[in-house]
Amino acid sequence: MKRLGVTCLLLIAQVFIIVELVYRAAALIPAITTASYAVSFVIILWLIKKDEPSTYKTIWIIIIMLLPVLGGVLYLIFEENPRIKRIDRRISREHKALSGLLDDDEVNDKPREGNRLDGCAHYIRLVSSYHAHQNTAASYYPLGELMFEDMLSELEAAQKFIFIEYFIIKESDMWDRMLEILTRKAQTGVDVRLIFDDFGGMKLFTASYVAALREKNIKVIRFNPMTPVLSLFMNNRNHRKMLVIDGRTAFNGGINIGDEYINRKARFGIWKDAGVKLTGQAAISFTHMFIKIWNTFSGPSDRITDYMTYKSAEDFTPLRDGFVMPYDDSPLDNEQRGENVYIDILNQARRYVYIFTPYLIVSEKMIYALKMAAKRGVDVRIVTPGVADKKLVHRLTRSYYRYLLSAGVRIYEYTPGFMHAKNFVSDDEIAVVGTINLDYRSLYLHFECATLLYGSSAVEDIREDAVKTIAQSKEIRLQDTRKHIWDRFIDAVLRLFAPLM
Repeated sequence: MKRLGVTCLLLIAQVFIIVELVYRAAALIPAITTASYAVSFVIILWLIKKDEPSTYKTIWIIIIMLLPVLGGVLYLIFEENPRIKRIDRRISREHKALSGLLDDDEVNDKPREGNRLDGCAHYIRLVSSYHAHQNTAASYYPLGELMFEDMLSELEAAQKFIFIEYFIIKESDMWDRMLEILTRKAQTGVDVRLIFDDFGGMKLFTASYVAALREKNIKVIRFNPMTPVLSLFMNNRNHRKMLVIDGRTAFNGGINIGDEYINRKARFGIWKDAGVKLTGQAAISFTHMFIKIWNTFSGPSDRITDYMTYKSAEDFTPLRDGFVMPYDDSPLDNEQRGENVYIDILNQARRYVYIFTPYLIVSEKMIYALKMAAKRGVDVRIVTPGVADKKLVHRLTRSYYRYLLSAGVRIYEYTPGFMHAKNFVSDDEIAVVGTINLDYRSLYLHFECATLLYGSSAVEDIREDAVKTIAQSKEIRLQDTRKHIWDRFIDAVLRLFAPLM
């Protein structure tokens, strides 16, 4: 945490230095002021045509108009950073290099049958190369503690490799129990690799702690280290959560590694989370996702080169229990896969869409999709937390209620505690469980991953969990959203900065 404080102070110092240099130069050389105005005007025109949420563009336009000499410079430093483009190119190269890991898609090899999966599966495959699989069993967990016990069992069964990638890993009983198994497995020759986000794991993963893990033969990389170099890439965190074992089993969902996620530590009442276990062919997609990020952010000596050895040689038992399609999302490629899949579910819904999300801070097109589905007669229900983890963010979440309620969307707050699950389920046919919140950070700024399920028995389990959870929650009525004019003004200000929260 000291490192985070020092980093923040150095970043602030850099901003002040840039401000001072720009204004001193403008005062000494009037032509610089004229050039800055011209550059700022061009940037505003560029922002207007750019394919980004209007709220996000509005923030930059306001900054540039208020600070025409400095605003354009700041935009070029933060938004047009060549480092971000280099990272995106490296990720793309790794993605293509790893394409041999992915099994053939059993859906797109057949004539298109016109079911709900076809269009969405085609889109995901087009923009990410991931496939829909049949030979995969999917198990749904309505609480973190239920999934954790199976995670431990699968870790004990590991023979070849264990891949772990989480946004938050805390000092906890949950981590201690996992680490004990990981240590034993690494000592017997199992390839154990861990990716942790530097912001989410900063408190636990000191330099000495990482060194100690490596001494135990656990390979570790720190995703996007917090460094005092001005770049908006510091804001692009790795929010993904996955555990992959031997290329045959994968866990995915909202559950980080910490005792609150399995309700062994009460922070905000009952912690409502969710996850899935995939056993079969679809696990290879998560193997691909992991290696892609590992190779992009690791050093040359740690890179995985013989990646085909991580493809399971197991001949999976033919299984006809619907389709399973993992996918990921990157903030660097200008393709909002997470948001687009959610919108596709809303657009194709006929009877209902039930949604779990801890935050509801969404773009205009997501608001439109939610409202349009409700106006078509679809029963759209959203469950948010009854107990907030971040009061300001929860206030911003509630500021969206009125717009959605007035269109017929039904909103509930999970009264037993904090809702952390990220689920969509619709029409007893299709569902998504993963890491993608309904907020700007997940949809536009973070690296994410999720599992799309179609026609699987797990979809029914997700629907049943949604119905039970809604019954435990308080429904919000339109009259509950009435506010004083001053409160509306505060909400409007918060909405302006929504993409940053």
